[in-house]
Amino acid sequence: MTATDADGLLLPVVDEDGAPFWEYTARGELRVQACAAEGCGKPRFPPRPCCPHCQSFDSEWRRMSGRGRIWSYVLPHPPLLPAYAAQAPYNAVVVELADAPAIRLVGNVVSGPDAPLDSVDPARLRIGAGVRAVFCPDASGLTLVRWLLER
Repeated sequence: MTATDADGLLLPVVDEDGAPFWEYTARGELRVQACAAEGCGKPRFPPRPCCPHCQSFDSEWRRMSGRGRIWSYVLPHPPLLPAYAAQAPYNAVVVELADAPAIRLVGNVVSGPDAPLDSVDPARLRIGAGVRAVFCPDASGLTLVRWLLER
C-alpha cells in the first residue's frame, strides 16, 4: 500500500505498530522500538508486535541520539516517479544509527529542516559520513526524519 500527497510524492503509511514512531517524530524525538523482556532488550525496526529474537510481546520505545552514519545511498537518475523529477538530483540514504547499529533508517540528506530534497550536492555524500536527524513536518501532517551531514 502506498500513499501520495497532492504533489504525487510518496508518504509513509502509518499502521498501529508504527504509530508511536510518528508521534515521537512530531515531538522532535527519534525513538525506536525495543524488546522490554528481561534478558533481551534488542532494538527493532520496523516496529512489530513480537520480538524477532526472543518472541516476547513486551516492548518499549527508546530514545536515540539522532546520530548515525551513511550506510548506503543512491542518486536516482532518472527519478523513477514523475513527481520527483523536479527535485533531481536528490539522494536516498540508508542511515545506520550510532546508538543501535543494527537499526537502519531510510531517508534523505538535506541542508536544513525545510530544505528541498536536492539541497545537498551529491558529491558531498560518502559511505560512512556522519549525519544527525532533523525533523521535517510535511503537508500530510506527519513529521519526517531527514538527515544533516555532520561537519
